[in-house]
Amino acid sequence: MAPIITLLTDFGTADGYVGEMKGVLFSSAPNATVVDISHDVPPHDVELGRLTVARYWKRFPDGTIHVAIVDPEVGSERAALAVSSSERYLVGPDNGVLSPALLMADARAVRVPVPAHAAPTFHGRDVFAPVAAMLAQGVALDSLGEPMTDPVIRRTPEPHRASNGEMVGEIIAVDRFGNVITNLVGLRGSEIRVRGRAVPMRRTYAELARGEAGAIVGSTGLIEIVVREGRAVDALSLVRGMRVSLL
Repeated sequence: MAPIITLLTDFGTADGYVGEMKGVLFSSAPNATVVDISHDVPPHDVELGRLTVARYWKRFPDGTIHVAIVDPEVGSERAALAVSSSERYLVGPDNGVLSPALLMADARAVRVPVPAHAAPTFHGRDVFAPVAAMLAQGVALDSLGEPMTDPVIRRTPEPHRASNGEMVGEIIAVDRFGNVITNLVGLRGSEIRVRGRAVPMRRTYAELARGEAGAIVGSTGLIEIVVREGRAVDALSLVRGMRVSLL
């Protein structure tokens, strides 16, 4: 089976940055299949990058190489990582974007050296793409750098039970539809309360009237606040970090 390399970045597709990375990949690993996950992570949004990686990295076959780059500190002293976890590889900056893989019990990380010729503004092309290509060619992880024992790991905040019995959490992300994702798991409850407003729990979007707000359990198992055929984040004036509670 040809090696699979996936790409997740905040580069967009207007400027050719993704094309430069693909040029490096295909020049060094011409048999690889390169899959674009997304290049529309909001610029510099490491947290949303982390949550995006969590959705897909284990859905791909063993041996897949995931390149995830949301790197506001590019060119600084932050480390460049290559990670082996759950029979897959991940490559990217040491800022928490690779946390879903690093949290696995079998995770191993190495700090990849940055070549002297690497542009300090474009490690995607000059560091991460070459490392991904080497992994695709069968180069062993341990030969790519020195062991990294303390990589940066970000975790989703845990909800807690309040004294009144409510499960209290917070908004952790907003998707492209304007759905607001919370850290509350699909527990039993009748409604979500946010900004003093009660939003009813529903099973599907179809159970809501057009323009009506509701809360559903999304495909990740987390509760999402939605507006049918609208943008909940705008309609309800919500922002990341805002408190939510499940009644």
